[in-house]
Amino acid sequence: MGVSDLSRGVTIEYQGELYTVVDYSHMFKGRGKAVAQTKLKHLLTGRVISQTLTDADNFQVVRLDERPLQYLYHDGSSYHFMDKETYDQFTLSEEQIGDRKYYLKENTDVTGLFYEGRILRIELPITVELRVVETPPGVKGDTQSGGEKPATLETGLQVKVPLFVKAGDVVKVDTRDGRYIERVSS
Repeated sequence: MGVSDLSRGVTIEYQGELYTVVDYSHMFKGRGKAVAQTKLKHLLTGRVISQTLTDADNFQVVRLDERPLQYLYHDGSSYHFMDKETYDQFTLSEEQIGDRKYYLKENTDVTGLFYEGRILRIELPITVELRVVETPPGVKGDTQSGGEKPATLETGLQVKVPLFVKAGDVVKVDTRDGRYIERVSS
């Protein structure tokens, strides 16, 4: 495998660890060998490193298996998921889940990413529906704040919502940036 096989989103095994290529720039230095300036995100810890790779570096492009999972529950230190086809159960730690926890409620469908039969992380759906548990009442005519107010959702996520949203409403949220999309029901 060489640097020409790299691109954004590709998963590689480098120095015995799995990384996803977050950013990639291919360069040629005169008569020298091809060089790739990369930003690599560690699949387990989420830590991002900058790394210059050449064909001489020992890395390998790997393929991750995707499986449909369902989120079951959180027991205080671990998050439990079930394979929707085989009914096998898998566990991820708080560290592996990170901020994704704010988008998980029981029975949420997610995609599990596996390497050599071991679950590495989950991918969330693009949007989730969550209930508003706390938000101040909207004051009619108050546009000083841009027509938005803070709201706390059932998972603890804090979002800005329009003034008409009230506690008990269900809202749709974008999991990529935590942004309010629409009110689903009141």
